[in-house]
Amino acid sequence: MTTSVVLLPNPDADNAVDDVIRQARGAYGAGVRQVWFAQRFDLDAIALAAVVGAAVPGLGVGTRVVPVNPRHPLIIASLAQTAQAASHGHFSLGLGLGAHAPERVAFGQAWPNTIARLREHLTVLRSVFDTGAVDFHGAELSAAPEWDVAVPGGTPVPVYVAAMGPKALAVTGELADGTLPYLAGPRTIGEFIVPVIGKAAAEAGRPRPRVIAAVPVLITGDEAAGREVAAAELEFYTAIPSYQKVIAREGLDNVADLAAVGTPESVVRQLQTYLDAGATDLVLSPLRSQDTPPQGLWEVAAAL
Repeated sequence: MTTSVVLLPNPDADNAVDDVIRQARGAYGAGVRQVWFAQRFDLDAIALAAVVGAAVPGLGVGTRVVPVNPRHPLIIASLAQTAQAASHGHFSLGLGLGAHAPERVAFGQAWPNTIARLREHLTVLRSVFDTGAVDFHGAELSAAPEWDVAVPGGTPVPVYVAAMGPKALAVTGELADGTLPYLAGPRTIGEFIVPVIGKAAAEAGRPRPRVIAAVPVLITGDEAAGREVAAAELEFYTAIPSYQKVIAREGLDNVADLAAVGTPESVVRQLQTYLDAGATDLVLSPLRSQDTPPQGLWEVAAAL
């Protein structure tokens, strides 16, 4: 079991990349052995992971998550192999399905047939990473480059998908190495995610998939106030259909109840429930209102 953390750039830093490297070195010194970077419209997650992985030898780096749209899988494969070579084998690729409404705002369009696109995207990546070549022609994507696609030192690349619905979990179990659910509580993980993705992987003859549960965390001595902060910051997700479903599946009225909030000891107890439910790994995701770096988060991660 690995307990890792999401690193957020300090918005007041003079140089965002330098700041993240400093944080990564601090986290590694505190005992954290894996960090993740979110894809943004400013910093690129895969590029940042490559830089940090090269700067902090031995530290695992990954993306949580890079939306498959509008990126072509050949571009993702090229970037991921470069990051794997730069980090000397410590890179993990986390992908997301995206969301139609934000895509329309940012790119002026959205991409239909989400599950079909995910399947074809993963098929291309699987071929590149497993064989060093690809010749694929699907209904949504084609990938048949005339030149080499393998990067020396760039494989293997573990691939995870932020899959939480039944169809996405089935494709992920068949073609990827695990899932990266966010705001999926212990009940959802134990009763739904673990059995669905596990069944798909077994039927495809693949190893047991990892379930890397990402949990919003706020360490504070005032739990009530902390949950108010969590509710405000997590409200965004209640408007996204995929998150609406996973929140409803947990049977909770308030999205803030899916955050681990409280003292370090209380947070550890809350996080343990995810492992008891069947999560293989944990990702501690700080809320953006916290200090950068968040006080106490690295120590909790290193202690688990």
